[in-house]
Amino acid sequence: MALPMLPGNSVNRNLGKDKFHKSQHFDYSNGVAMMVGSEKPGIGGELLLGQSARPKYSLFPKGEGSDAPAWIAFDKQVLCFDAYFQEAVPQRREEKYRVRKCKIYFYLEDDTVQVVEPELKNSGIPQGTLIRRHRIPLPAPKDDCFYNVHHFNINQEIVFYNRTFMITDCDPYTRNFLIKMGVRLKPPASRPADPYTTHRQEMEENMKPLRPYERIDTLKQFLEHDRKVLRFYCYWDDTESMFGDPRELILHYFLADDTMEIYEVVLPNSGRDAVPKFLHRGKLPKHAPIPKRQPGEVTDRTVLNVFGPVGQGGRYILDSLKTGAVEEEFYKDCDLTIGGIINMWGRRMLICDCDNFTKEYYRSKYGIEDFTPVSYQASLPPKPARQVPPYNGFGSEEDSLCSCQGLLLKPPQKDFKKLMEKDRQGLVSNVLRFVAKMLTDSPIDKERVFIIYVYLSDDTIAVFEPPQRNSGVIGGKFFKRGRVKKPGQELFKSEMSEYFIAQDLYVGARLDLNNQPFQLLDADEFTYNYMEQHADEFPKANIGTIISKVKSISEEEQKKVKQFFTTSDPSSTGFIPYESFRTLLAEMDVQLSDHEIITLARNYLSREQPEVDLGLMLAVAQDQLKKKNFENFTDMIRAFTHEDRDRSGHLSSKEVQIIFKAFRLPLSEDLQRALLEKFQDESEKIDYHAFLSSINWRENPAPAVLPDVTVKFDADWRGDAADPAFKTINYSLLLEDVFGSATNINDS
Repeated sequence: MALPMLPGNSVNRNLGKDKFHKSQHFDYSNGVAMMVGSEKPGIGGELLLGQSARPKYSLFPKGEGSDAPAWIAFDKQVLCFDAYFQEAVPQRREEKYRVRKCKIYFYLEDDTVQVVEPELKNSGIPQGTLIRRHRIPLPAPKDDCFYNVHHFNINQEIVFYNRTFMITDCDPYTRNFLIKMGVRLKPPASRPADPYTTHRQEMEENMKPLRPYERIDTLKQFLEHDRKVLRFYCYWDDTESMFGDPRELILHYFLADDTMEIYEVVLPNSGRDAVPKFLHRGKLPKHAPIPKRQPGEVTDRTVLNVFGPVGQGGRYILDSLKTGAVEEEFYKDCDLTIGGIINMWGRRMLICDCDNFTKEYYRSKYGIEDFTPVSYQASLPPKPARQVPPYNGFGSEEDSLCSCQGLLLKPPQKDFKKLMEKDRQGLVSNVLRFVAKMLTDSPIDKERVFIIYVYLSDDTIAVFEPPQRNSGVIGGKFFKRGRVKKPGQELFKSEMSEYFIAQDLYVGARLDLNNQPFQLLDADEFTYNYMEQHADEFPKANIGTIISKVKSISEEEQKKVKQFFTTSDPSSTGFIPYESFRTLLAEMDVQLSDHEIITLARNYLSREQPEVDLGLMLAVAQDQLKKKNFENFTDMIRAFTHEDRDRSGHLSSKEVQIIFKAFRLPLSEDLQRALLEKFQDESEKIDYHAFLSSINWRENPAPAVLPDVTVKFDADWRGDAADPAFKTINYSLLLEDVFGSATNINDS
């Protein structure tokens, strides 16, 4: 039933088409007009009447897999067929034709075909790739089409460029693939024998003797033991001959071919020429010297004359019993043992020792465990101690000692490893700082405060005196950096003097620096942290050693300690003031130093950091920048912006401090650290715009501060500001660590 003529329905088939061209069927080929497009469709790409679409590539059945194209779905998948072809040989008498087997590879991704012939030894004909990989056209008259997967089957002939190939079989993958394609496979065919190949095989079999020769296989030994050499240390006593003396030799035994060579150890100033080798490499006979043999007398094999004259025309057979063979015994690895004597062409050589590889070889092969070396030399007398003259006062002691150790003067060696480990690394200075006062009866010198710097890289010490207002003393460098000798040592002596090192300095220690006594009162936070982190180097900061000292008190002292804590803490809060805790430890019999008391308090303290006014800190910072005439704020903004890759306006504290060092910002490290902590956000990032704006004394000047406040911040942790912020000590944790329990304090 025809559709009604409703709106939207039309019988015109051209509606919606956009191609109305006519395919070109005629063209010129080599100047001749001919029809070239008989298979082309008609107008608009539609097939003409009686035309059928001819696929360009192989058509595979639709399965349940993906709809990917063939060059993706069949990538690296190849069908392999076994085939052969016959080739006529008219120019030879031995053969009339030649059967050449080959492999046909069909690539599923693009329908290309490749034919490869396996190479045979001494074939005399070019073999390998017969037809390179490409699409092969069908024979005429269908040469406009190409071979696809449907043209291949077993036990059928296929023509490639007028050469007929007979497909005999295929591999399992190809068989399985063609069966899944629906191809009905034929049974495999046999390949005919090649007459010339059969003739060659008969000739090779006739060339082999019926009774094979005795095989002497040395290749296996060479491959297993190549570059494996046994080393022995030997001794030859040549004192009986005129002008003879003991000789030390080194014997190398090569496991690859059982040969050996010998080198002589020529000592310096021995008066002997250093020859390359004492004995060239070769097999060493056991019963040397041996008589000379005629050529051909010593052979690997012996033969018997069966019949016929001697020489040409005679018949020989291999003598398996080796009748009349001349045998020579040579040294093997089993003959070389420690303590054994070998005959080296008439010289008795004693094997005294061997290297580790040789010991492991004999241990694994022969099960020998005793490798005690043979002592062949008398024990040398003890080397007399070198007498060093006393120090004469010129130069340093190390330099004077080096001038006595050789004719060529060399500077004293420094501890380079310690210098690289303990030298300044980035923002870590590796310098210990202590606050000290002078021990003197002078009322003026008693009030002077000194900063002692200890450089861990070379154990040098420097002393600085911070300026104090109205003190009458000019501050600055008090003692330049250098090594300081310990007091009470003789000046002109042969032994090296002892110097102060970092372990000798701690809070409470008394130092005598060039006949000037000092008392160490305090240290900065970095010093405390460094000494506690390296407690194995600094016993005064080792919390384990300190607690063991406190544990060593008597039971009566323990009761007194618990009573003191009960009296000082009537509310049983578990905390007491630091001053009371310090007084208790100072009165105990364990003799704790001030540094040990501070270390113990730092471990059990409840620290309260005093709050510092940000405005006052900014005023002090601007005052210092103004005195140094520092105005590079614009360049610093550019540097911060360059480092800020995300343009977030924030950088880490480490990156900010690196830029400070690049611009040499004239602020102390402690003041910089305190200011950066004030400008940190929750993610520990610094808002560098706000920071630079606050310290910019040109655009945002802060109120002026008094000189006393500036000096106080300049000193930072020194003097009164250096007092640690110890408020309360958690003595309950201390009692648990020392006495094991803190629950029965009140009962005691």
